Amino acid sequence: MLDRIYEKTGLTATVGIGTNLYLAKIAMDISAKHNADRMAYLNEDLYRQTLWHHTPMTDFWMLGNGTERRLHKLGIYDMYDLCQFPIEILYKEFGVNAEYIIDHAWGKEPTTIQDIKNYKSKQHSISNSQILFEDYSYQNAFVVMKEMVDQNVLTLSEKHLVTRQISLMIGYSKDCIKPSCGSCKITNCTNSYSILLEEFKRLYIRIVNPNYPIRQIAISFQDVKDEYYYENYDLFTDAEKVEKEKKLQETLVQIKHRYGKNAILKGMNALDYATAKKRNTLIGDHNAY
Repeated sequence: MLDRIYEKTGLTATVGIGTNLYLAKIAMDISAKHNADRMAYLNEDLYRQTLWHHTPMTDFWMLGNGTERRLHKLGIYDMYDLCQFPIEILYKEFGVNAEYIIDHAWGKEPTTIQDIKNYKSKQHSISNSQILFEDYSYQNAFVVMKEMVDQNVLTLSEKHLVTRQISLMIGYSKDCIKPSCGSCKITNCTNSYSILLEEFKRLYIRIVNPNYPIRQIAISFQDVKDEYYYENYDLFTDAEKVEKEKKLQETLVQIKHRYGKNAILKGMNALDYATAKKRNTLIGDHNAY
């Protein structure tokens, strides 16, 4: 599999195998990179033998720079130090997060794949974000936002979901000012592109500062629900128009599934500052649900 990935994409992949999810992740992130076959196996004993004194600590999953700095202030510089440190002080410093820090220091992970499969969130959302290839003007960033709304609407259609709440975040170049964030509830509970785009257009005009270059866009359809039970419209909505639009969206989903994301594109995707066509070719670009 590793050879096939390299031959097809030119990317070097690694494989981690472990007796729990954490060890499998660490085997992939740290140990496999030092092996000729790019594979590694870890159990709790091997983890302690080979990685207890590994540095920097930020190489370990879920240990960021901020946590590492706080550990260094306590005189903790590797996982071995962490295992020898008084638990009471760690809980005082990190609160409930100390539990997973301590477990990981010993190579333990209580969460299983079955736990993850059994987890059901009370609310779901369809979201998408991207950092732009260069600074975008107010007008050009709006084109990209339209593409993102289009992409997320097709995801709603594919999953037979609807929403009545949207949110938007715009990040500016070089953090010149704070990001603009906003959300709103809409009258209709829908997956109609025209309706949702109009709501995003209003939100964009309301919250975005047109005087600064834009570098990041994030959108979200929040609290999505089953289309069959929750789709509804106000008295001013053209039901026939919505139905035609839904059939078109379903057709687009089928074509893209069969022939690829770039098999059929809209006119806006051909504009100079559009990004969807290029992003459709990137590995790992997807919506979160």
